[in-house]
Amino acid sequence: AAAAAAAFNGRTSSGSSSSSSNDSNRRAFLSNIATTATSAITSSSIIALNPNRATAATTTTTNEDAQENVYFGVGCFWHVQHEFMAAEQTLLGRKDNELTSLTGYAGGLKADKEGRVCYHNFQSIADYGKLGHGEVVGMMIPSSAIRDFAVEYFKLFGDVGERVDTMDKGGEYRSLLGLPGGRKHPMFDQVEAAARDRGMALVDGKGNDPDTLGKRIVYVMDTKKFPFYQAEVYHQYHNDFLSAPYGKQYNDLADVGVDDGRIEITGCPDRV
Repeated sequence: AAAAAAAFNGRTSSGSSSSSSNDSNRRAFLSNIATTATSAITSSSIIALNPNRATAATTTTTNEDAQENVYFGVGCFWHVQHEFMAAEQTLLGRKDNELTSLTGYAGGLKADKEGRVCYHNFQSIADYGKLGHGEVVGMMIPSSAIRDFAVEYFKLFGDVGERVDTMDKGGEYRSLLGLPGGRKHPMFDQVEAAARDRGMALVDGKGNDPDTLGKRIVYVMDTKKFPFYQAEVYHQYHNDFLSAPYGKQYNDLADVGVDDGRIEITGCPDRV
């Protein structure tokens, strides 16, 4: 159990993390810890179960307009969460205990019978890929800020219109965004304008959609039909191995979120 807890503990500081070179990539890392985690899961009680679907956390801001749950995905969600956390701080002035950006899954047509959507695991519990979901970051932001957050989102595609790690392939890494009502959302035109400015096109997602790699498209999802499912605690505020470590203060935001209830226990295999 101790070995698995250490393996699942994504709260590494910049001092304790080794080089973030391409040799230590995310796919190899997750493959290496899977066997250790599975062994410990069967022999200990490190996993707390909560069959209820987790939703993006809520917060109070000084803005008078409505707060809305939205999500954005482009490749691996570790990097995307870091960028939207920074956007919440910069654009909305939110403090650490007010952040709502959480990694999760969306875009599939279903969850398992207990309402779970989980990361890949050897027990085959509610595997998000098999359920047709993609990796996203969900957040609750004022309606008036949706355009600004869309602008930040499309910056993540760079000049070539692609995810940061093009070695991540498959529907799990497709580009998608979720708005209440999808294309019918009052702010959709502004989101679409932000997409055009970066040479991207928005198309309606139908659920279980294929990869967008090389297509410069983003699926638009109605969050009422395709809700956000929060990812495991392990995947919250995690370092991205394609860039320098984000530091202990960032990694520790996962503990802060669990302690104050913004991050929920999902019922999936996890480090807690």
